[in-house]
Amino acid sequence: MRYQPVKLKYTSLSLDEIKERSQFFYDLIKTRRSIRQFSLKKIDDNIIENAIKSAGTAPNGANLQPWHFVVIKNKKIKKAIRKAAEKEEEKFYNEVAPPEWLKALHPLGTDEHKEFLEEAPILIAVFEKKFSIEKKVKIKNYYVKESVGIATGILISALHYSGLCMLTHTPNPMTFLNKILKRPANEKPFVLLVVGFPKSNTKVPKFASQKKSLDKISTWYN
Repeated sequence: MRYQPVKLKYTSLSLDEIKERSQFFYDLIKTRRSIRQFSLKKIDDNIIENAIKSAGTAPNGANLQPWHFVVIKNKKIKKAIRKAAEKEEEKFYNEVAPPEWLKALHPLGTDEHKEFLEEAPILIAVFEKKFSIEKKVKIKNYYVKESVGIATGILISALHYSGLCMLTHTPNPMTFLNKILKRPANEKPFVLLVVGFPKSNTKVPKFASQKKSLDKISTWYN
């Protein structure tokens, strides 16, 4: 495919408008918290569709878009995912995780029990595609983890902006997702997002709200 430039669609804003948008987004995103207690309230499919379409706009290697999003609402499939995830998590907490890792997790109150995988109305499994297959032709993808990581960040931001809550769940290994969700061998689970609305009186760990200050996370050269 040859290079075909098109005119950029860009809306020019005043400096005040840019500052206002910047502050609005920060004030919104800083309220995001991972939750583990979900209500049974259902989510309109259109909200999830728009969030995934937003994720699909992410910058990525050679515009090959090496991702696939699987939306799970089916109760039997969610139950199977919980069972497989808890099996891996039990091994992690009781056999695999070193003491310093468990110590780091302690303030967050996590353990091997993952009832939220069944309680939440929607799970979104994000897969990274090491390569793609189009018309029986194998196509190598580039900067896969970087691309999928950026797309997942946009997905999380879009879901939060829409008014939903979520949890990023990453049992290791996650290969059981390929089997349960019937995904091909060229796809690897990247993260499992647990999405929904909080139960009334949902609690979150105080420790998780302690974010590093700007001077701790950035360096500026003026």
